[in-house]
Amino acid sequence: MNPYLAEFVGTAILILLGNGVVANVVLNKSKGQNGGWMVITAGWGLAVTMAVIAVGRISGAHINPAVTVSLAVTGDFAWAQVPGFIAAQIAGGMAGATLVWLSYLAHWEETDDEGGKLACFATAPAIRKLTPAFLTEVIGTAMLVFGILSIGQIGAGVPAAELEGLEAIPTSLAGVVATWWSPLLVGLLVLAIGLSLGGPTGYAINPARDLGPRIAHQLLPIAGKGTSDWSYAWIPIVAPLIGGPLGALLYRALFPL
Repeated sequence: MNPYLAEFVGTAILILLGNGVVANVVLNKSKGQNGGWMVITAGWGLAVTMAVIAVGRISGAHINPAVTVSLAVTGDFAWAQVPGFIAAQIAGGMAGATLVWLSYLAHWEETDDEGGKLACFATAPAIRKLTPAFLTEVIGTAMLVFGILSIGQIGAGVPAAELEGLEAIPTSLAGVVATWWSPLLVGLLVLAIGLSLGGPTGYAINPARDLGPRIAHQLLPIAGKGTSDWSYAWIPIVAPLIGGPLGALLYRALFPL
């Protein structure tokens, strides 16, 4: 698979399962209605895990422009590929959001809360103060990228033969973690961020996770959808693109190659 297509597919999976759990909890007459924050954060963590499993071996499963830019800033990813990856991620976010809309097609008109419907696509702050929301997204994304780089180094020093191909069976604990458990660890990282830092803004920590679905919300004929809240949309775009590189640079400063 082409790595750009992989980023499209991975981000679509992320949004289908991630925004899908929000819809399940928020929309009226859903069997998961009122499931609570723990259900939402667990669903997002598992969504990330599945997306990484699906395309990680092909594109690295950035599925997030903040991750892509952060890796480019530290010299771990070619800048020439950054625009294509970001375009694929945003398009994947739109596709995943469209699948969520179709999956819950009967529930939109049964739900009166316009804000709740938007939450099934994009994020919004719990308290509408933009500076605190911006800081939350910067800190959350910095933690995300710092954590991803930390997980990526678990297998450092493992013999290359242990990491090549699905046929190879790692003999060391580090090799097992690096090849099989890294996607789950990234999912647990996202779960931890959601549980600890997600309350103020809904933890976008990913421009494509917010922008792609927000565009879909604007374009789709969602019954009684209300506004797409574009006045807030710049924060989950700009703040992660600042926070991600900060987290990456901090990691490289503390743990130089």
